Amino acid sequence: MPTEYNLFPDSGGDPVIHLEEVAVSFRIPQERIPSLKEYAIRRIKRNLTYHDFWALGEVNLKIHRGEVLGIIGANGAGKSTLLKVISRVLRPTRGRVRVQGRVAPLLELGAGFDHELTGLENIYLNGMILGHSRKALAERLDWIVEFAGLKEFINAPLRTYSSGMLARLGFAVATAFQPEILIVDEILSVGDADFQRKSSDRIKGFQALGTTIILVSHSLDVIQTMCTRAIWLDHGRVEAEGSAELVVRKYQGHDKEKESKRLAEATRLESSQRLGNRRIEIVRVWLTDDQDRGKTIFKTGESLVLHMDYRPQSPTVSPIFGMAIHRQDGVHICGPNTFFSGLTFPELEHYGTVSYSIPCLPLLEGFYHITVAIVDKDDKEIYDYHDRAYPFRVVNSGGVFKERYGLMTLWGTWDLKAKELKTDLVHDRSKAYNKKDI
Repeated sequence: MPTEYNLFPDSGGDPVIHLEEVAVSFRIPQERIPSLKEYAIRRIKRNLTYHDFWALGEVNLKIHRGEVLGIIGANGAGKSTLLKVISRVLRPTRGRVRVQGRVAPLLELGAGFDHELTGLENIYLNGMILGHSRKALAERLDWIVEFAGLKEFINAPLRTYSSGMLARLGFAVATAFQPEILIVDEILSVGDADFQRKSSDRIKGFQALGTTIILVSHSLDVIQTMCTRAIWLDHGRVEAEGSAELVVRKYQGHDKEKESKRLAEATRLESSQRLGNRRIEIVRVWLTDDQDRGKTIFKTGESLVLHMDYRPQSPTVSPIFGMAIHRQDGVHICGPNTFFSGLTFPELEHYGTVSYSIPCLPLLEGFYHITVAIVDKDDKEIYDYHDRAYPFRVVNSGGVFKERYGLMTLWGTWDLKAKELKTDLVHDRSKAYNKKDI
């Protein structure tokens, strides 16, 4: 009798997956051992030293039937280790793991394949590794071959397959039967566009039938779209848990904070980036929004204010202050200055600040650099010039503007005015086409 599944998620009752104080430690050699012989000698002499690396630390987690749980975090945060513990590939160093139901782990497509065997032979080999009988695999064989799109190659050895063909075959075998628990580790990003669409539709089909799904992805859009709940792992520990939207927002905020610090630290003016005689010196440059909050990451449409502190070495008449924005690849986007704006400064002889305000930043997502400069009133003498010394980033997630392609938004609007064709006009055109055909 085939297993029947509840078509609606059941968040009550006992969890199908329960992790209690789970921790995983790996022993890492403190020094590189170049050969097996050297390893044997050191082992005999008891001259091997290790340190413990805790990939997971005290993880507590409950997952109920029908939930779609997303796991996010930076590389090395422990996401794949957690999936291997749930899949029973790894035993935890400490703690307890309880899993109720058959697990289909998509940790690495094609793991367990023998490249000297044919695709057909590998279907049976891999399917049996996943716990399916030969009879059940024979009944699903046509579906597996058709889904993988390998009918013409199924009797060829796997060593002749491309990486995309291997991915398709691995996914088809792993999802040939509806699992009670499906574990997916970044496989939605492999293969061509058609395969990604088919694999995503297959997983959504399992979701609709009540399969419990655990999904690891670096695509935060996928996590928010597909998951009912999410956790954020950081250095092996659960940093946040809750709705997918809430956890993604916390993770993005943490990422922005880290990048803001990195960008601030990267703002160091090298001698090769600076020109000028320093008659007026730029002594400090910083970015804020219109509320005077220091920032290095802005959203499309937000305000950006550039501030320059200057110090004259001697009284100087009518200097010109300017700035420029360059994309990361060096494309010069703009170069406004006080002369173009019709602003003339009096003689400067004391320390002061000049600001340039962009009330609504039109730049789309990307990494940019700002150049600042002070020149004489005839634009012939450079007082101080800092070339692309001040980095900032523009993001476009969660903002008002949804544009994704290109350099900047044009603030344009779309309008559609549908017009109905007159019946007699259509009739006249039809007769004209008929005459032409004759």
